[in-house]
Amino acid sequence: MKPRRFALTPGEPAGIGPDLCLLLAAQSQPYPLIAITSRDLLRERATQLGVTVDLQPVAPGQWPEQPAPAGSLYVWDTPLSTPVVAGQLDKANAAFVLETLTRAGKGCLDGDFAGMITAPVHKGVINESGIAFSGHTEFLADLTHTAQVVMMLATRGLRVALVTTHLPLRHVADAITPERLERVTRILHGDLREKFGIAKPRILVCGLNPHAGEGGHLGHEEIDIIEPTLERLRGEGMDLRGPLPADTLFTPKYLEHCDAVLAMYHDQGLPVLKYKGFGAAVNVTLGLPIIRTSVDHGTALDLAGSGKIDTGSLQVALETAYQMAETRL
Repeated sequence: MKPRRFALTPGEPAGIGPDLCLLLAAQSQPYPLIAITSRDLLRERATQLGVTVDLQPVAPGQWPEQPAPAGSLYVWDTPLSTPVVAGQLDKANAAFVLETLTRAGKGCLDGDFAGMITAPVHKGVINESGIAFSGHTEFLADLTHTAQVVMMLATRGLRVALVTTHLPLRHVADAITPERLERVTRILHGDLREKFGIAKPRILVCGLNPHAGEGGHLGHEEIDIIEPTLERLRGEGMDLRGPLPADTLFTPKYLEHCDAVLAMYHDQGLPVLKYKGFGAAVNVTLGLPIIRTSVDHGTALDLAGSGKIDTGSLQVALETAYQMAETRL
């Protein structure tokens, strides 16, 4: 039987990730949830926040079978490299952040966890430490030896997946090749079926150019790349609509009859989703052999240790991971 426990990584230790974990512990969870982080960090942040949380130590070979009671949090202690001051980045702890992700990812691969939920990291300070890092998505792809992954954000009534993720805008068009578009579409379609339980996903696909190229007058990517690729996949039975102009696709006329939108680049699809559901959205990495969800916001260094935060996005990330795992079990 597959495990029904989950890993939680608090991300950047100087940000609000540790705060989110502590505040979340006030309520019980349906499954055992293991925070992979420093117990000292959580203890110090709890004192700063003025909250009382029973930090229960766990480790490989000693995994709990029952959820922690409200007011408690299971912690797999992961030592910091240097003490943390809330709100102040320190590149010395970059390796600590990556170690928490590695423990969670390998735990999922080894069958210790049914999935992992991640709080935000700070890409800049990790890179300043001398470690090349472009994001959770790419890091976990390398860790799991996955050739292609897909970033998808979701909120109530809308899922948006991306063909390209963290690329400068001038590089996007060159990155949209028939091969990449086909791989991403297959992953999105497959995971909507396998991990979300949607038997026949209906996917809306954005064009790259304004007005989806205006018949070639505003660009040829739709004619040369996107439409031929979609037509080939439709021939296999996939329900793909498009390429559609992005400025009209995100309207009720289209969205009420679809399971996901496939956008060509980061800022084409995500501003709409975040406007619709910021604070109640979840980031899902598709294509991995493991389940990984994340919050939809950043480290919020200015709010760390203040108690003035909302756990809404983390709760949605947890619930989504639980639902995906239940679909696979």
